[in-house]
Amino acid sequence: MSVTLSSTKTRAALRTSARVSGELILVLAMAAVALWVLGRMWSVVWPLIVGLLLTTLTWPSARFLRRRGCPPALAASLVTVLFLLVAVGVVALIAVPVASQSGELADGVVEGIQRLREWASGPPLNIGDDQITGAFDSATARIQDSVGSMVTTVFTGVSTVVDGVVTAVLAVFLMFFMLKDGARFLPWLGRQLPGRLATDVPTVAARGWTTLCEFVRSQAYVGLLDAVLIGLGLWIVGVPLVLPLAVLTFVSAFVPIVGALFAGFVAVLIALVSNGVTDALIVLAIILVVQQLEGNVFQPMIQSRGLGLHAAVVLLAVTLGGSLAGIVGSLLAVPVAALIAVVWNYVREQLSDPLPEPESQTTPSGAVAAS
Repeated sequence: MSVTLSSTKTRAALRTSARVSGELILVLAMAAVALWVLGRMWSVVWPLIVGLLLTTLTWPSARFLRRRGCPPALAASLVTVLFLLVAVGVVALIAVPVASQSGELADGVVEGIQRLREWASGPPLNIGDDQITGAFDSATARIQDSVGSMVTTVFTGVSTVVDGVVTAVLAVFLMFFMLKDGARFLPWLGRQLPGRLATDVPTVAARGWTTLCEFVRSQAYVGLLDAVLIGLGLWIVGVPLVLPLAVLTFVSAFVPIVGALFAGFVAVLIALVSNGVTDALIVLAIILVVQQLEGNVFQPMIQSRGLGLHAAVVLLAVTLGGSLAGIVGSLLAVPVAALIAVVWNYVREQLSDPLPEPESQTTPSGAVAAS
């Protein structure tokens, strides 16, 4: 028995599909415009984002002081100064031991290069000194030919460093003002908005703030776990500068992908110049195992539990953010996904029908009992 399609239902389905497609195109167009405006304002937005993340990290200390009767301005000042001291202390904890052993590290680098030349001159490569000298001469000629591009690269790097310093200074100032006046922002925002927006926007902002706090806290847990495991492995192998390397691992955990690669490269390099190739390979294996556990087990589990996101969503968000915006996209992918989830859940709450009240039923004796 053949089934005939209904022309009425077909036209209705096509009209519905066309309407939904048009509305989706409008939404995507508005999103593209918003992203374009965000890109044009990035020099202001990026310090604001960094300051907001720093505020989530330091707010518990400021809240503790304010609950003990400390004025907001004084509490914000003390926390900002303490944060700067901790930042300088972390840099000193990394730089001072490295500087004190710089001579040994330099000797290790020279010895490592000499070992590499001896290994290359033997079987199976059998590369002679004249071939090595020719390779160095060729490399020198290439460097001389590309002096112009190197100068451009240096100026670009200096500009990037200057932009980073300016961003850091602005972020610290914004952190101070957020710690000082942040508690009054949502009530002020509610008074400026009309109608339902006076309730909806502050509510979503408060939930978003809680989500950002969970993100920073979970990232700190992941960094601490990496630092402990990698530091323990370095200590067992006998690599010098274990404490600075562990601190560097913890700090670099707040910069996804590139931070872990940088910390791992430094640890392997120090193991190579101080302990030799075998220990360097062991350290490389330890770092790879820990980073695989972090990226595929620890980070998705901790962040999904704290942010209310599934572990697969966290992995996909980091991958998508990195492919769209590089390092910055990887850093902001998880909190952005969590904030989108906050907005979506709030919209669902507002659009959902209220649950029906339980019906009452009358017992044979005449008493009313809830079903």
